[in-house]
Amino acid sequence: LAVLPERAMRNLRGARISMVMQDPKFSLNPVMSVGDQIAEALRAHETLPRRDLRARVVEMLGQVQINDPERVARLYPHQVSGGMGQRVMIAMMLIPQPDLLIADEPTSALDVSVQAQVLDLIDGLVRKNSMGLILISHDLDLVARYCDRILVMSAGRVVEECAAGGLAGATHPYTRGLIAAVPRMIEDRDELPVLDRAAWNGT
Repeated sequence: LAVLPERAMRNLRGARISMVMQDPKFSLNPVMSVGDQIAEALRAHETLPRRDLRARVVEMLGQVQINDPERVARLYPHQVSGGMGQRVMIAMMLIPQPDLLIADEPTSALDVSVQAQVLDLIDGLVRKNSMGLILISHDLDLVARYCDRILVMSAGRVVEECAAGGLAGATHPYTRGLIAAVPRMIEDRDELPVLDRAAWNGT
């Protein structure tokens, strides 16, 4: 991918590789209805008559478990919740049936109450459509729950790789620091540990 010319990359972006960003309010067009935005994405990948296009919009919203999709299709981004907006983005990204879905902190802008719902939705759709998933997150527990393999990066470099089930046995100081920094309900501490980059220089 790093050496592909731009023309070849255009054939990959959005077709074989799709991406869900962090915050839907920055990804959705504020002056277009939800349905019009999904229809625009559909027209980029499919040739459909107007009647079938509207039916496909409703179908896509239904696939991401949105209740009353016909009503939601008429709404504008400011009229939907963060969780619903992220479901709309997921629907748009699934239109070309990509081989790979990249989810960049897909729940960081959402309430805790809906984070698991959105991640469970992504996980279910990835499995149903036999797609690959790259989940980018600072929450290692979350990554371990939804991924098979974990790559830990620091300063743009991979510093450790492990199976999701082997996260507890991670050895790199940065990985250990990330794990230690996660608050636990069973712990009583006033301060979270601070990562000391000097501790792993040269590792």
